[in-house]
Amino acid sequence: MYELYYAHGSASMGVQVLLEELAVPYRLIETSINMLERRPEEQLLINPNGWVPVLSGAVEMYECAAITIFLCDRHHGAGLAPTVDSKERALYLQTLVYFSNSVQNAFQLDYYPDRFADSSDYHPSAQKRGLLRLAETWQVIENQIANRSWVVGEKFSAADIYLFMLTTWLKPDRGQPSVRRFPNVFKIGQKVLERTSTKLVYGDFQYP
Repeated sequence: MYELYYAHGSASMGVQVLLEELAVPYRLIETSINMLERRPEEQLLINPNGWVPVLSGAVEMYECAAITIFLCDRHHGAGLAPTVDSKERALYLQTLVYFSNSVQNAFQLDYYPDRFADSSDYHPSAQKRGLLRLAETWQVIENQIANRSWVVGEKFSAADIYLFMLTTWLKPDRGQPSVRRFPNVFKIGQKVLERTSTKLVYGDFQYP
């Protein structure tokens, strides 16, 4: 039984979709992404940063990309990740790390400028750079997909779940690019949205 520390609107939703796709038993432990709110002590023992997702039970770990790699490799029979000797494996790992290290970092520049600027006077500058960086990073993914059916090839994988999760964070009313600006990304996002696991977690979500 896995335990997933969970907060609505966070990356933990992507991990929940993955757990559903893997058809493994799990339970959600509700927490918060608000650093000013109290969070479970057990969560903080695993991840003292206070962020989610945090996975416990069979293993204790955090970081969405790491959890994704671990779960898919542990439950390799589900076929949600390229095997270690397949030609798609390198692109799969590269993409997950790029999502975590580059795309998510661009979101943080916009949503959490205080993490990147010494003074609130510089917050607008950090946010402006974040908006530009979001457009840059999503274009990289758009170009990578090209004529592929899915993010890393012709087969659905956990990378597609991760992509969909990140697209749900795009808010054009904040000046962030619309997912519709990237037709290859939008195409895959729509296909992931149609899956039973995604509907269970995201409900009636629709792209703006």
